[in-house]
Amino acid sequence: MIYHCIRYTIDPHKLDDFEAYARKWMEGDIIRRCGGKPIGYFLPKKGLGGSDKIALALIGFKSLADYENYRGKLMDDSEARANLAEAEKSRCILSEERSHFYRIE
Repeated sequence: MIYHCIRYTIDPHKLDDFEAYARKWMEGDIIRRCGGKPIGYFLPKKGLGGSDKIALALIGFKSLADYENYRGKLMDDSEARANLAEAEKSRCILSEERSHFYRIE
């Protein structure tokens, strides 16, 4: 299994918009429908120190080929496209960095 990690730099003043965006991926079943296994979205916790501009998402895939298929399906999914457009409109996401990891067991 590989884990796709998206590191978001977000506008901390638009945390509610980003949370709505993240919930649509998780609760709307977009990720599963397109072939991924959602692990979760992780948002900054205020008042504990550290950056309030970084959020993470983790999605599992059986292989890199499955991830590549997922990316193609994502672009064809109307709910996914609408969610991406909403985030663009709100400008809650300033940048994204994508990485892939494997788990040591």
